[in-house]
Amino acid sequence: MTETLFYHLEKHGLEEVLPGLVEKSVARGWKVLIRCESADRADALDSLLWTYNDGFLPHAQQGDGEAMRQPVLLTVEEGNANDAAILFLVGGASPPAWDSEAAKALTRIVLLFDGRDPAALDGARAAWKAAKAAAHEVTYWKESPTGKWEKHG
Repeated sequence: MTETLFYHLEKHGLEEVLPGLVEKSVARGWKVLIRCESADRADALDSLLWTYNDGFLPHAQQGDGEAMRQPVLLTVEEGNANDAAILFLVGGASPPAWDSEAAKALTRIVLLFDGRDPAALDGARAAWKAAKAAAHEVTYWKESPTGKWEKHG
């Protein structure tokens, strides 16, 4: 089954955490798909990735160039247009059905959620239950008081 990671953001925001995780994924040779809940979020992340770490992470938004050639693709749409191995879900973006072939075809699904937002917490809890019920290998990551990520479960 697909390895599924839940990142509970509290100390650091999405904009601080996501680029490093994407960079590590690309370094592993994985294509990355980042599914956003809105076009505004996709635009903001597009700008962020162009200026990340005094350089940039090569990427595109869906509709800009050939999706299959993109190591990192930002989208608000369903599907896996760049044949990514890892799917990041941000801002409450919906995962594929947990028991679908689309979910099972991925190496990893990473759901990042704002632990200070009650609606985001509720959404993450529901996604956790659904992923577990579909037999995904599920882990939960939370920031320690020092800002390091600790694995739970």
